[in-house]
Amino acid sequence: MYQEEHVIFRTAFRKFLEREIVPHQEAWERDGIVSRDAWRKMGASGFLCPWLPEEYGGSGADFLYSVIINEEICRAGAISLMATLHSDIIAPYLHHLGTEEQKARWLPKCATGEIILAVAMTEPDTGSDLAGIRTRADRDGDDYVINGVKTFISNGINADLVIVACRTDRGAKPTQGISLLCVERDAPGFLRGRKLEKMGMHAQDTAELVFEECRVPAKNLLGEVNKGFYYLMEHLQQERLVCSVMGQAMAEAMLDMTIAYARERKAFGKPIASFQHNAFKIVDMATEIALGRAFLDRLIGKHMRGDEIVTEVSMAKAWIPEMANRVAYHCVQLHGGYGYMEEYPISRFYRDVRVISIFAGTTEIMKHIVAKNMRLL
Repeated sequence: MYQEEHVIFRTAFRKFLEREIVPHQEAWERDGIVSRDAWRKMGASGFLCPWLPEEYGGSGADFLYSVIINEEICRAGAISLMATLHSDIIAPYLHHLGTEEQKARWLPKCATGEIILAVAMTEPDTGSDLAGIRTRADRDGDDYVINGVKTFISNGINADLVIVACRTDRGAKPTQGISLLCVERDAPGFLRGRKLEKMGMHAQDTAELVFEECRVPAKNLLGEVNKGFYYLMEHLQQERLVCSVMGQAMAEAMLDMTIAYARERKAFGKPIASFQHNAFKIVDMATEIALGRAFLDRLIGKHMRGDEIVTEVSMAKAWIPEMANRVAYHCVQLHGGYGYMEEYPISRFYRDVRVISIFAGTTEIMKHIVAKNMRLL
């Protein structure tokens, strides 16, 4: 699946992370936000939206380049740099649904890092049930006027352009009256709420967004009016595949660091890796990780061919992040007291990996989707 150019690209990106990202992670964790300078450096080096056609500032690269970027960011413990959310989850909405004017206005700056993207779906009373969205957008002449609150929005503070899911027809069925509106940073009535304090991903600027009589031009409508719910559903296959890549890469990184530690750390005069219980635990983790990798690589290949794999991707999103959380638990345990210390990377990995089984649809929602597609429900 991977060619020589992919291997070269991975090496180059890994060096970029070691030089430009990893040294700043502790400061970003303390500040609760990734520097915008990091986004611009990512863009200048061609690491944002590499799949975009050249006329929009990209390289026309295949999806494997996005997979490589995602994997290496996660392996470096830099998951809070949500470049993959920006590049591979949100930017495709603009590319697939945007008018030529919208794409020319926004996409080149998405590729350079001048524009940071966010998508606002979740509300205080609406998580996985997107049909329950209450934020409304009323047409007023050449504008839409938005009122509502969104929460748990990744890139919420840094974002320059937010795709907001709004109810534009309150009389329609829940899934038929939602539209997507692009709200720019300086839109009147667009307010940043709290930057939320989280269990993990401390450097990720997750925030509340408030819309109080927020006025945006009607030309900022993305796609057709009242079709937003279906657009969101169409893009979830890649979003959940990307999340599975994140969990898999973090599991692999945690196992690697734990094996290295277990070979060095001694107890009762011998490496802790040589105790049978510990060795068998590592073998169990390595086996699960290998199974996850085989399944994931197959899905990546199918996705690149354009296959519809919603059921299989939902299986992956349900299983791989849960597997990664099991790996995190056992790896911290094998580190002993040092695993609980912030100076050891496994501690941050343990905190950060937890959310992957929650966002983009919880494990339970994924199983519900699979069960429905199997005609069990």
